[in-house]
Amino acid sequence: MSTAAEARARILGRIRAGLPRDRDDGARAEAVRARLANPPRGLIPERAKGERAALIDRFVANLEQEFGTVARLADAAAVPGHVAAWLAARNLPARLAAAPHPDLLALPWADRPSLAVRFGRAEPDDAASLTACFAAVAETGTLVLTSGPDHPTTLNLLPEAHLVLLRASRIVGAFEEAWDLLRAERGRVDEALPAGRRVMPRTVMLVTGPSRSADIEQTLELGAHGPRSLHVILLEDEG
Repeated sequence: MSTAAEARARILGRIRAGLPRDRDDGARAEAVRARLANPPRGLIPERAKGERAALIDRFVANLEQEFGTVARLADAAAVPGHVAAWLAARNLPARLAAAPHPDLLALPWADRPSLAVRFGRAEPDDAASLTACFAAVAETGTLVLTSGPDHPTTLNLLPEAHLVLLRASRIVGAFEEAWDLLRAERGRVDEALPAGRRVMPRTVMLVTGPSRSADIEQTLELGAHGPRSLHVILLEDEG
């Protein structure tokens, strides 16, 4: 009886034999590398274009349309006070699981001693979390959240309330621009791979509003598979 590895090799061999071979493998590999390096661009919709102020306003409007909320702050020092007030207004405990991101670690949490902040991954009993946001897409009001040592993915999913600190300078118009940023800034070099190869974050989450579902009797239910509320703290860092 042949092994699974031998069966797999036979199947792949038949597929290779059926492929057109009008040029050598080296040229084919080079064509693939060239396409990956310069991927073709699709048509960008008009809603993803415009002046910076208009794109930021469009992001806010689209997110609010999807049941998210936004607060625009001019000073990062005001974030701890805003978080404490937001939790109190919703009768949530004055404690927070936060991502160990440099932008969050640098905030003056000591100014709010009544607010307990723990940096690290979310635990099952955490009611609220705070993360930083890699980028956001104005086209649909979508947040782009990347995993890593400074952003445990559990913070995006376990707590019922998810707060996100987003810099206005990180809002782009179209999804293509967000992926360009990811490739340029978050792709890391891996010495075990060929020169020039980069490794993307293990997880990239695209979040548009709180979790919701209408699978049962077409009744919209928030918090079906994740946070029941999504609140974006938009830090006005442009001009």
